[in-house]
Amino acid sequence: MFSIVIPTWNNLAHLKLCVESLQRHSAHAHEIIVHLNDGSDGSLEWVQAHGIKYTHSAKNVGVCLAVNHAVAQAKHDWVLFMNDDMVAAPGWDTAFAEAIESVDTDLALFFGTLIQPEDGGNDIIIQRDFGRIPDDFDEAAFLRHYRDDARGDKEGAASQPTLFHKKWWQMVGGYSLEFSPGMSSDDDLLMKFWVTGCRNFRIVGASRFYHFGMASTGRITHNQGGRMFVMKWGITQLEFYRYYLPSLRRPDGGCTPDNPHHCVRPTWLGKLRRVRYALRYGYPLDGIEAWDPLPGRGAWHKGD
Repeated sequence: MFSIVIPTWNNLAHLKLCVESLQRHSAHAHEIIVHLNDGSDGSLEWVQAHGIKYTHSAKNVGVCLAVNHAVAQAKHDWVLFMNDDMVAAPGWDTAFAEAIESVDTDLALFFGTLIQPEDGGNDIIIQRDFGRIPDDFDEAAFLRHYRDDARGDKEGAASQPTLFHKKWWQMVGGYSLEFSPGMSSDDDLLMKFWVTGCRNFRIVGASRFYHFGMASTGRITHNQGGRMFVMKWGITQLEFYRYYLPSLRRPDGGCTPDNPHHCVRPTWLGKLRRVRYALRYGYPLDGIEAWDPLPGRGAWHKGD
């Protein structure tokens, strides 16, 4: 069984669909942990009334703090992090369980396959429109057609839903707070797993979720995640996604005689951007202050 962590920020309609789909479409009784940012829209009362395990902060502390806090409460070894604007399809958890059994290590990241109204030019997303807001969601059509696209597993990486072993989440330090409230925190997490030696990044074709998209990110002050990523790692996000993650599909896994362990190495573009950003901006500290200078202050609660 998994622990499922869902951060939410006053998105009660989305949250209801998300949690109810997990309860109906799971083969096992997984632990669900909701982190409520603010919760003044009735979502706090809803999780309490339905006996859902939760943590609560009196204000929006961002995805990095919220997820780190909720993961710390997880009782199972394997933890799934998903957004509140996602709906699970039948078979999502059995497909993940089979993926875990197929590798001989727990140093691995697995990702669900998303179905969205728009794919944004991303070929790992299945484009089908079953509704753009909860009130318009055509659940019956979704359940009839979520398997129409016959694609299988694919080596590489996506964003949420992300399944990881709690041990490795703790060892890499979870989400890095310099990326608060969350832009590019996923890419940074992938890089941290990569430098620990993880070479198991897999999008699981049979684990499917409908994704409304942009339920919260359009309402927050964004950090400059791309700039912070290159300052931290010496390589741009685009280069990491273009040259490293896809190389895992090759027979040699991207390993070469001059780089036998396929370590990420700084690039000239990364170096040039580091100089530019260092001279012009004060990253990451000014970005954190612009979002919330004291995100950990305020009331925090935990409910079972």
